[in-house]
Amino acid sequence: MNPGHLRHQAYKAHPHRVPAPYQAFAVRSDEPRHALQARAPYGQVHAVRTSLLDTTAQAALLKQGYGRVQLAAFSDVEYATTTLAELAAAAPTLQHLAHELALALQQTGVLGAALEPYQRSVATRIDYLACCGAGFHNDVTRHWPACLFWLLALDVHAVEFVMPHAGLSIPLEVGDLLVFDQTMAHGLCRQGDAGQAKAESFETGPHPHQLFLTGEIAVPAAQWTALGSPWLPLQAFEAKGALDLRLAQFDERTGAIQRLHTLAGSLRA
Repeated sequence: MNPGHLRHQAYKAHPHRVPAPYQAFAVRSDEPRHALQARAPYGQVHAVRTSLLDTTAQAALLKQGYGRVQLAAFSDVEYATTTLAELAAAAPTLQHLAHELALALQQTGVLGAALEPYQRSVATRIDYLACCGAGFHNDVTRHWPACLFWLLALDVHAVEFVMPHAGLSIPLEVGDLLVFDQTMAHGLCRQGDAGQAKAESFETGPHPHQLFLTGEIAVPAAQWTALGSPWLPLQAFEAKGALDLRLAQFDERTGAIQRLHTLAGSLRA
């Protein structure tokens, strides 16, 4: 069921733009259970336009969120833990935030059709994420390769979410919720900068900072298979000539993968 106040769009990220001489991307994990396995990156980014935030609630969350972080320069990214109870106390109109977030996440289908897994995910952890733009990077440490990330935009002005190796640039508005595979390079760029993360576009002029609520969606192995990104033996990715995203380093401005020659044979490491 799609509630009338939610508008969902899935952006397909296939085929990925894999630099030669590689032919695919491989996502490896630090977790022992996946030590001899990898998966392909998830091939979609989901955007759900919500009406969760009225102006009063937005102002309250901006005051609380920005009050917990310090941002000094371009690409600074800071997290501040919070709880659903704290958010509701700051913005009383958000008493049903957990349910509304779960409904929005449910539109993506990444955990199946039932609402309960999304409710459980929202209740597990929620943070503020603040930044001054974001140079291109990916997130592959700890348990993150077994998750997807979500972001709810609280404060964005002329900003777009860019995944260069998926060919995606998604303009953001307040209330937009994104779900994406954070193992792929991603960044925040100014609209009009042609998908480049430019320090000068964030360090000068109005609205230098952005604020989000964020969390993780733990995806069971069976669901990765349903999403088309099953965990497979490393040999399957070696045979494809895959590049290990756990070891990739990215140019902060363009997202280009650096020192490609050093990654040869990395799946056997």
